[in-house]
Amino acid sequence: MASMNKTPTSLKIDFVSDVSCPWCAVGLGALEEALEGMKDEVSAELHFQPFELNPRMAPEGQDIGEHLAEKYGSTAEQQAQIRNTIRARGAEVGFAFNPEGRGRIWNTFDAHRLLHWAGEEGPAGGQHALKKALLAACHTRSEAMSHHDVLLASVREVGLDEKRARAILASDELAQAVREREDFYTSHGVRSVPAVIINDRHLISGGQPAAVFAQALRQIASEAA
Repeated sequence: MASMNKTPTSLKIDFVSDVSCPWCAVGLGALEEALEGMKDEVSAELHFQPFELNPRMAPEGQDIGEHLAEKYGSTAEQQAQIRNTIRARGAEVGFAFNPEGRGRIWNTFDAHRLLHWAGEEGPAGGQHALKKALLAACHTRSEAMSHHDVLLASVREVGLDEKRARAILASDELAQAVREREDFYTSHGVRSVPAVIINDRHLISGGQPAAVFAQALRQIASEAA
C-alpha cells in the first residue's frame, strides 16, 4: 500500500531583523513555534539578514529612555506600558526579557558582521544559534552589544570559532558585505523589523503571533507545492 505521507514543502525564509529590536525576539520565537507545529508540512531554510534600527548609534550607546523619547516622542509611562506588552508576548513564546528593562541601547553593526560570518562559514544551524544567543545577551541580560567581549561570549556559548570571530572584530572584514545586504533590503522597501520574507516573494511584517505565521506559511506552502 502506498504511503500517504507527503514530503514537507521546502521554504526559504529570510528573517530581516536587528539584535537590539525586542519585537524581533518575539517574532523569532513565534516563527519557531509555528515551524515546530508544521514540521510535517514545511521544511524551512532560515537565514538571518541585517537591519540596523540605529545605524548611526555611537559605540558608547545611549540611555534607552532618552533614545526612545527622542526617536518616538514617547513618555516614560508609555515606554513602561510597551515594555510590559513586549514582556508578556515574549513569555508566550518562551523568551525572557529583563524585568528591569535595558539601561542603554547600543550599536549592533559588529553583531551583524558576526551573524553574516556564521551564515556564510559556520555549521548548519550556527547562525540561528548565534542569533538567539545575541538576543538573549541584549534583552534578557541587558549586555552591551557593541562590546567585543559580549559578542565573543555569545560565539563561545554556541560553539563557533572564537579565534575567527575575534579576527573579524579586529578588522573591517565583512563590513561591506553587511552594508550591501542592509542596502538590498532597505532598497526593496523594508523600513521596520522583523520582516519575514518567504521564497523571496512574500512578506510577513512585525512580531506576529505563532498562529498568524502558521496560517501564512501554510498558504504559501500550498501554493508552492
